[in-house]
Amino acid sequence: MGILTGRIARPLSLWLIAAGIGLTAMVLDAQAQTPPQATQEINSLLDFVEHSECRFVRNGSEYPGVQARAHLQKKLTYLEDRNKINSAEDFIELAASQSSMSGRAYEVRCPAGVQPANLWLKTELQRQRQGQ
Repeated sequence: MGILTGRIARPLSLWLIAAGIGLTAMVLDAQAQTPPQATQEINSLLDFVEHSECRFVRNGSEYPGVQARAHLQKKLTYLEDRNKINSAEDFIELAASQSSMSGRAYEVRCPAGVQPANLWLKTELQRQRQGQ
């Protein structure tokens, strides 16, 4: 009877350890989601990009706001799936500053001139925060 108990106890204890590790990973993953304030600010920035009269320049090609938003949304989703976004600043730096493929900085071409996309978005984020 002692041998049978040992044969069952060891696999059972290993299974319980594995289950505990799995549950811990799930809890940590759930806790690592983008905070609500950051999500709201990022969505406001994406709205700003979409409705701007500026053209978004990526790897030398210009895109209107709707296409720029769609591209940035894809990058955001990728980064959120990897728990990399904790703030609007993270979004700007990791998704909206440069091409992940070429490393070239994004720009915006506006009626007032050309500027780096990250500066444009940081300025807008600051404006939005002051307006709250």
